[in-house]
Amino acid sequence: MRFRRTITALAAGLLALLGLAACGGDDGDEIAGVGQRATAAMAGPDGTPMGTVTLEQGPHGVLVSADVSGLTPGGHGFHIHTVGTCTPDFSAAGGHYAPGEHGHGYMDPDGLHAGDLPNIYAASDGTARADYFTPLVTLADGADTTVFDSDGSTIIIHAKPDTYASEAGAGDRAACGVIERS
Repeated sequence: MRFRRTITALAAGLLALLGLAACGGDDGDEIAGVGQRATAAMAGPDGTPMGTVTLEQGPHGVLVSADVSGLTPGGHGFHIHTVGTCTPDFSAAGGHYAPGEHGHGYMDPDGLHAGDLPNIYAASDGTARADYFTPLVTLADGADTTVFDSDGSTIIIHAKPDTYASEAGAGDRAACGVIERS
């Protein structure tokens, strides 16, 4: 009889713990950074404002939304870069954000950089609006794939469309914006 009560008590405790874990609660959202937002104020090489890119942490990754202007019509490479500075020139932003050191491009058999995003396309008036989702980065502090590492990150828009191949081929950097919490 005593053994049966011990097993019943253990089973009840286990069920209670499983129930709490399944509920998740706000603590899980807070740890994952869900709801955190960041923005990058985009500017051209001469400092001309070119719009904004907004990042919002969701439960499964980050929604990246671009609302930019001043681009040449057509496709443009669109990436997260490794360093949170655009000055003295856009080369200061470093290469594509690549924790884990995967290859470049959607078509690379070794995988893609976490900072590789699909091209954006500017209309004949130079405006572009795009929404992309990426599970490869986070806004959460302390995570291995956070864009808020020790030197920050930027958004870069290139002059040409990305080839998505293993060698980056999107041309010059046409716009840059430092990602900052909002």
